[in-house]
Amino acid sequence: MSKLTDSKKVIFIADDDEDDRLLFLDAVEDLDLPAAVQAARDGQELLHTLDNNKDRLPDIIFLDINMPIKNGFDCLEEIRSREDALKEVKIVMLSTSKSPDNIELCYKLGADFYAVKPSTFQGLKDLLKKVFEIDWSSFQKSSNKFLLA
Repeated sequence: MSKLTDSKKVIFIADDDEDDRLLFLDAVEDLDLPAAVQAARDGQELLHTLDNNKDRLPDIIFLDINMPIKNGFDCLEEIRSREDALKEVKIVMLSTSKSPDNIELCYKLGADFYAVKPSTFQGLKDLLKKVFEIDWSSFQKSSNKFLLA
């Protein structure tokens, strides 16, 4: 895990699958992205970490849906219902599910994007490059562009 610094984007990944967390970290490192990544095993750990680091909120949260203790839907809903700056953090949902119901629910709960977890390391790197190329300052959420492919 990288140290959090102001010169890099701060990225959080919440995923209960250790292999997926490690692949995410490897992909960020392999692409040499200007990011410091912090990982959590579930939504509850993510929220606890966010509450203890209010001085430096993440720029982007990558959030798995199916996690124990607090799943991605509950975590997303809690983040978006907050009355502090955390509710404005960009959130990309990551899931193996291609279910239209899951995608629609994530959109309604306030996620910025939904991405089906790539099945290859190169696919994950391509996804991360897309997310890092987004001009978040002029970003307008759109149901037409919600699903990252």
